Amino acid sequence: MADTDIVIGEGETRYVLRVRDLPDADKPREKMLLLGPGNMTHAELVAILLGVGTRKEEVMAMANRIVREYGERAIVNEKNPQRLSETLDIPLSKACQIVASFELGRRAYQNRAGKPLYVRTASQAYEHLKSMGSLQKEQLRGLYLNSRYQVVHEELISVGSLTANIVHPREVFQPALEYGAVAVIVAHNHPSGIVEPTGDDILATKQLVAAGKVLGIDLLDHLIIANETFISLIERNTHE
Repeated sequence: MADTDIVIGEGETRYVLRVRDLPDADKPREKMLLLGPGNMTHAELVAILLGVGTRKEEVMAMANRIVREYGERAIVNEKNPQRLSETLDIPLSKACQIVASFELGRRAYQNRAGKPLYVRTASQAYEHLKSMGSLQKEQLRGLYLNSRYQVVHEELISVGSLTANIVHPREVFQPALEYGAVAVIVAHNHPSGIVEPTGDDILATKQLVAAGKVLGIDLLDHLIIANETFISLIERNTHE
């Protein structure tokens, strides 16, 4: 039993409170779904990374101990999973999960901070999103731009066929309002390899253009990406 465990009762009747015993609103995963990651403690986020604990230590107890013993800043900058595992006496696989997660965050931050991404044309957007052409499932992604055409946010909007039932203007433009974007470029891929737009593609573009005009946010372009090529629905005037 770890010193972070919560014990109910005394003697033979005592019981260590586990994550499964908590109200749903206090369980890390459920709390993230309900309130978002910004409202969670470091330990709760680490608990989600770990997934499960070990036979000798419950996951929340392990997460609290990791943050307390290693320190919030030190663990963010740790790049040696072997050292992390030995210092905290946790499985090497879990130490690798922690190091990998912070490395991803560090790379994303460095790329955004060091090299601002400016996108104004369909070709520039395609260069940033062309990896979508190899995806096996259809995705709709959005690039959200400020008045200088700098990307202030990128979002995976939906996964699945592009139909009016899946693509709602509110899902496309909500991040624009949240991040103060004045223009949006959306792109989706065709896993079939056929780049030509479908009727649903054209209808969705018309709906997004109309919604953007109401909100005062330009739909700068809508790309279809397939294999190693793309088309611009705006350049084709399919939205008119």
